[in-house]
Amino acid sequence: MRMFLAILACKLLRFVGKLVGKGSSLPGKYALKICPDILRRVELPPSIIAVTGSNGKTSTVEMIAAILRAGGKRVVYNEEGSNQIEGVTTLVLNNATFSGKVKADVLLIESDERYAVQSFRFFHPTHFVITNLYRDQMTRNGHPESVYDAILPAIHPDTELILNADDPLSSCFARGQEKVQWFGLDKCSISVSEPTGIYHDGAHCPVCGGRMDYAYVHYNHIGAYLCPKCGHGKHRTDFTATAVDLEQGTLTLDDTYTVSLAFRSIYNVYNILAAYAVCCRVGVEGRIAQTVISNYVLKNGRMQTFRLGAHHGTLLTSKHENSIAYDTNLRYIASTRIPCSVLIIVDAVSRKYFTSETSWLWDIDFDQLSADHVQRVILSGQYCNDLAQRFAYSALTEGKWQVIPAIADAAEALKATGSEDLYVVTCFSDRDKLLALTEKEA
Repeated sequence: MRMFLAILACKLLRFVGKLVGKGSSLPGKYALKICPDILRRVELPPSIIAVTGSNGKTSTVEMIAAILRAGGKRVVYNEEGSNQIEGVTTLVLNNATFSGKVKADVLLIESDERYAVQSFRFFHPTHFVITNLYRDQMTRNGHPESVYDAILPAIHPDTELILNADDPLSSCFARGQEKVQWFGLDKCSISVSEPTGIYHDGAHCPVCGGRMDYAYVHYNHIGAYLCPKCGHGKHRTDFTATAVDLEQGTLTLDDTYTVSLAFRSIYNVYNILAAYAVCCRVGVEGRIAQTVISNYVLKNGRMQTFRLGAHHGTLLTSKHENSIAYDTNLRYIASTRIPCSVLIIVDAVSRKYFTSETSWLWDIDFDQLSADHVQRVILSGQYCNDLAQRFAYSALTEGKWQVIPAIADAAEALKATGSEDLYVVTCFSDRDKLLALTEKEA
């Protein structure tokens, strides 16, 4: 009876929530109050895919869902991104019958990395994708190794892990596990010989603390690593990006499937790799993944285009308090080689924790914007002066960047002059503050 009441309450609250534009986690919260072990009692689909990590969760989940559906599988997933246990409960119960059977072939879950152990307390994924572990939201997560420690208890021995072979820390989840599949990127045109970025979190082995050697890296400390002291190194990959040409916008998977990239970012390459790997593991043919991924445009708002006056604009969502998210988007801007302006907005550091901590700005490699084709950089938002202090120590000449505190004023200044491409770099918290002042692309 409690299971029935919990499902009924969840469905009713979800219906009301949709009417008012809210309610992705609240229904699950009340369902858990009625029946705390509801997730143990329901009948789940044969395939349960979980995705977690510092960056790329939502984009990877969206691509997985698209590929699986193209392969003929019925998929339910948390499209609204509510990724803690309450959101997972809402997802499961809203797609269950009143007898407790989830109506799907695949349950696909984006899981918050710090709360995965709660989400998977009563059941475990059949496949668990871990994208990466980076510095992220210091006030919540502390060090990446703390996040590793939080995820580890959520891993069940019967779960097959899908791991990033190029990430020294997240690859450690394979230790003691029998079921592991690896994805990664071979040395290619974008590879460099030394780690990049302001800091080097991969300088020491996460297993023994020894000095780490690198044959090559793709960005920051992600690449082919080896610890001479204990032997912890990049594993042979089962699913591989064998060629990448970001300038031409092509990616080759396993020497067989060539994908056209709608967004030419190294981040996108790894998200595609993770999605491709897990979809192949649950029985979808590689050619289907190839067809779906080619020129795939994310629907989650990570990248949006707009017009502002005569400017063609591109919004690059860059997670505040996550320097690698910023670095990869700045790297994308630097690689375009087409005249452009850049607007950087930091108006709210965190959507949830209301912190004013901005030390993470010093971890971002803003020097990438010193490229000749970047004509001007505008710093805006409540924390524009923190940005300005950081830029004062960058490689950009002072005349190349300016501070316009109000976002509306920054938009007007851009609208009034020029027709070059425009890139806006900001977080979810702040993106709509700018988009509300723009026009949609025709």
